[in-house]
Amino acid sequence: MSTDVYTRLAQHLDDLPGGFPATESGVEQRLLRRLFTTEEAELALHLNPIAEEARVVARRAGLPLEVVAERLQTMERKGLVYAEHPEGRPPRYMATQFAIGIYEFQVNKLDQELAHDLDEYLQQVIPPETWGKAPQLRTIPVGESIPAQSEVLPYERAEAMVRAQTRFAVAPCICRKEQRLLGHDCGKPLETCLLFGGAADYYVRNDMAREINVDEALAILKQAEESGLVLQPNNAQKLGNICTCCGCCCAALRTIKRHPLPGNLVNAAFRATLDADLCEGCGVCVTRCQMEALSIRDGHAVLSSDRCIGCGLCVTTCTTKALTLARRPKEEQPRVPRNAVTAYIATGQARGKLVPATLVGWLVRSLVDRLRARIGGPGRRA
Repeated sequence: MSTDVYTRLAQHLDDLPGGFPATESGVEQRLLRRLFTTEEAELALHLNPIAEEARVVARRAGLPLEVVAERLQTMERKGLVYAEHPEGRPPRYMATQFAIGIYEFQVNKLDQELAHDLDEYLQQVIPPETWGKAPQLRTIPVGESIPAQSEVLPYERAEAMVRAQTRFAVAPCICRKEQRLLGHDCGKPLETCLLFGGAADYYVRNDMAREINVDEALAILKQAEESGLVLQPNNAQKLGNICTCCGCCCAALRTIKRHPLPGNLVNAAFRATLDADLCEGCGVCVTRCQMEALSIRDGHAVLSSDRCIGCGLCVTTCTTKALTLARRPKEEQPRVPRNAVTAYIATGQARGKLVPATLVGWLVRSLVDRLRARIGGPGRRA
């Protein structure tokens, strides 16, 4: 008796770096059945985390090219696969992990039932320690919080990274949208997630985001600081996105917030420091902190450094300059992967999923199937 296609798809997704572990309640199966038709689930099993043309996937799946090409286009529109559309060449499709990936791509398809299942699943399957081993996002300070004399690397400055981009888009925050559907509205802005380059193209092409310009992107960064939102770009030196997150809705921040020492789980280069003698006990920093690292005791702020994730939100509103940001000691400096590919590999290796043999297997399968598709034609005709 063959294994159910959704069970096989769940295992396929779990083998990707971000993972898709099973739960006792089986909510992950409900999610896959909501998102994928059986035909889409079957085809997804034939996708590599390597971008390939439809003819290669058709050859591997043993299906007519016309059927596979149409189905992959539909799956892209549904946010079930990632696709590149190089100018003058056929689209290329690749498997995408559940989070960060398929989950975020459902931003404009949420209803209350899907939001409930997504919330249930993400709260069960991202233990804080797992995120700490392989964070897919990193935390960078809001611009005005970084001391002028501090050493800051190019990929640690939000404004500089944004100005270096050429294509921009903004999408609604799926975490806050999900929580609103569940009756938990924190009141923070919704359209705040920034996408760049190929990610922007993908989101705009599939009606998940709207195209904007550099000035609008910078204005969103400013709005994020004013609203008390943490800046979380993808965990790579090459920028793909910047999420602007709150500790009450963001799946990642909610996860690490449950841990007694969130500061040890994030990829962050800075940490807040407090000069209690300068503090007047206004309490603004307490409301700004998304990790509950600050409290007021005996009329003065108290900082729990191990809960600080170095976002700088407390610093920009501290009128007495009692709070400042400082670079973490050298031995605590996070390693930031060069690009999305090296970040993807690092995440998989941290989970024990992406061993060298797996990488070689993906590459060999892709190369062999591309060669077969070229020699044998573009796949079986309908």
